[in-house]
Amino acid sequence: MRKAVIISIILIVFQFIAAFLLYPSMPDRIAIHWNVHGEADGYGSKLVGLFLIPLIEAFLIPVFLILPRIDPKADPDKLMGAYSWFILIFTFYMMYVYGLSIAWNLGYKYDFLRLLAPMLGILFIGIGEIIGKVEMNWFMGIRTPWTLSSQEVWENTHRLGGRLFKISGVLAFLGILFSGWISLLLVILPVMASSFYMILYSYIQFRKIKKK
Repeated sequence: MRKAVIISIILIVFQFIAAFLLYPSMPDRIAIHWNVHGEADGYGSKLVGLFLIPLIEAFLIPVFLILPRIDPKADPDKLMGAYSWFILIFTFYMMYVYGLSIAWNLGYKYDFLRLLAPMLGILFIGIGEIIGKVEMNWFMGIRTPWTLSSQEVWENTHRLGGRLFKISGVLAFLGILFSGWISLLLVILPVMASSFYMILYSYIQFRKIKKK
């Protein structure tokens, strides 16, 4: 098993240990959702607030590990490298969200969205690094009818997509400087625009190659 996956498992175990240790001292009603202004607007039980995120991680890791093995298009050993790094980045992101949630419910109040912005930036940059190099497959990357129909379109689209996701990640960092809708737009709009553009770009690339 790759080191990135082992580290991810250790981080998840650490979250479960923290949940058990913190359970007696946490309030019965725990904030589990925050609005665009960074204010808590959804609550749940201690069980949900402390165990939901690590349970989601523990469920998804086996799924991520299985997908490369059942992908008919890719070499599973090569693809596993990309999945391993994605698992680690995803786990770090979820653990960060978990930490923010725990701190809030222990009495430390702050603008949740603003503090989430830099970690989303890291997540987008990490995804950009991964998809910029990932080989053609059915489960990871920019999967459109045109990228999956042409190796050249796949490579061109993912090289550009990787750069755009990294730029989106850098812009997401700026969300910590603002609040409310401005912060949300800096975090979400660039990555959404990049995703939509990649769909259009893959179609245009496919048409160009087809005309050759």
